[in-house]
Amino acid sequence: MNLPHPLARTLVAARTWPVVIDSGVAACALAIFFSIISTGRYWLGKPIPVVEISHSIGALPLYASYSVVRMGLAYLLSVAFAVGYGYTAAYNPRVEAWMIAVLDILQSIPVLSFLPPVVLAMVSLVPGHQLGIELAVIFLIFTGQVWNLAFSFYSSLKSIPKEMIEASRIYRYSNWQRFWQLEMPYAAIGLVWNSIVSVAGGWFALMLCETFTMGTRSFQLPGLGSYIKSAADSGDVRALLSGIVVMILIVVATDQLIWRPMIAWSDKFKFEQVESADRVTSPILELLRRSNIFSTLPGRIWNRIEEPIYRRLAQSPDCRVVHPLDEDRGSKPTAALWTVGIAMACVVAWGAMQAILMLRTVSWPDLRMLLEGAGATFLRVNASLVLSALWTVPVGVAIGFSPRLSRIVQPLAQVLASVPASAFYPVLLIGLVQIGGGVGIGSMALMLLGTQWYILFNVIAGAMSIPSDLREVTSLFHFTRWQRWTRLILPGIFPYLLTGMVTASGGAWNASVMAEYATVKGQTLQTIGLGAQISSATDAGRFPIILLATILISLMVITMNRLVWRRLYRLAETRYKLEG
Repeated sequence: MNLPHPLARTLVAARTWPVVIDSGVAACALAIFFSIISTGRYWLGKPIPVVEISHSIGALPLYASYSVVRMGLAYLLSVAFAVGYGYTAAYNPRVEAWMIAVLDILQSIPVLSFLPPVVLAMVSLVPGHQLGIELAVIFLIFTGQVWNLAFSFYSSLKSIPKEMIEASRIYRYSNWQRFWQLEMPYAAIGLVWNSIVSVAGGWFALMLCETFTMGTRSFQLPGLGSYIKSAADSGDVRALLSGIVVMILIVVATDQLIWRPMIAWSDKFKFEQVESADRVTSPILELLRRSNIFSTLPGRIWNRIEEPIYRRLAQSPDCRVVHPLDEDRGSKPTAALWTVGIAMACVVAWGAMQAILMLRTVSWPDLRMLLEGAGATFLRVNASLVLSALWTVPVGVAIGFSPRLSRIVQPLAQVLASVPASAFYPVLLIGLVQIGGGVGIGSMALMLLGTQWYILFNVIAGAMSIPSDLREVTSLFHFTRWQRWTRLILPGIFPYLLTGMVTASGGAWNASVMAEYATVKGQTLQTIGLGAQISSATDAGRFPIILLATILISLMVITMNRLVWRRLYRLAETRYKLEG
């Protein structure tokens, strides 16, 4: 058989492209490996709590690499925790309410409340090395990233259509098969979009984590966050703008190299019966699919790991018996579980006694100020939620329904969400003070910047998850705009909107620490609020005030959880659950 034009230019290009792509992939892998090795050498060195930050532009690449490594490790830890925690909460009714309440409390506690115990524990855990301080910073960044991921995965598991779960039992899927072939794919869209906002929240918290003061001790680590904060505090506009530009470049590169391919890849997991004509595309994903390394090597490795596991699971009782969907398969508490529960109860009781002894030093004027601050911060948090939802819901739906608009607006929104507003906050405060606005209005502005992105990205994920065939039905039957919103859009995005509102509430409580207390040109500006109380107590090393403020935040969060969020979650699981 004769082939026409055997050396055609198009065929030669098609044959050589995979080699070029594989070379690029290998170069990226080597760069990541070198970055990890250089960071590891620094971490295993002697501890240096305060590192002098150079404002030279030549130091930015090294600082940026340190921050990217910290953010990456914190994100991987966040995903692992979110999947494990969300899975346990979704499939264990006995502890579900407790786990969600604890998650809601933890995501609302400001980072500075975790600061003293985490730093002291990590430094004592790895004495004599910089690794202890670095682990503390990574854990603090983790506390700023993990909560919305856990809420997203939990709500996705609770909203899986009933017939899909029944089909997995009819086909005798093991727990491992159901996890990888049903639960993770169904949660993929929400996890990807919440990953974007989680990393953005990590950038927001980076300045708090890389430079902080705890009593008489100061900590300053080399990184992009400490570079920007140092430049902002010293008034070096050139260094400040250079640091922000580098951060924006990192965010844009992350969007094009990681998030855009992940969004395009997760689009195939949308639950629909008719394929949409408009698909999310990514040039980077198309190039990676043409790579020999990514097309053959991961599949071969995964098959060698996966097939023996499936063969063993096929012989298990779960794969031999079809369990009814409504059957209660919860296991009874074992002796080991009772032992762990009693041990945890003893630890909690001991911790409560220590807290009571510590709180005895709090005076009545301090308690009165904390109660007044709790009321003020509570009003600011809820006002920022309402204001954020007013614009993020329509904009998020428009972006989610239009892949073309998403390609333009989503990277811009990610850049705006990732640039820490705390870098501009001193300039904003100076302007507000000059016009007579004060810290109160500035704190509301910073809270809005800390909450709106959680709602926006979750609404985008919810709009993208609405099946295309349902959208076509609304057009076919000529739904009015009101009918389209009330019968399709709002019910379709409701679980995602709820997740965004809950995590945005936690973001607002975290932002209150920086929003209500700031130092500008050596002058401390603050307003009434729990965030200001926590910040001032952290600077002064007054741990009882920090503990009492954290308890007040927890009580308010528990009240909101029981009166509002838990009822809305139950509504999302029953009435607004997508069924085939």
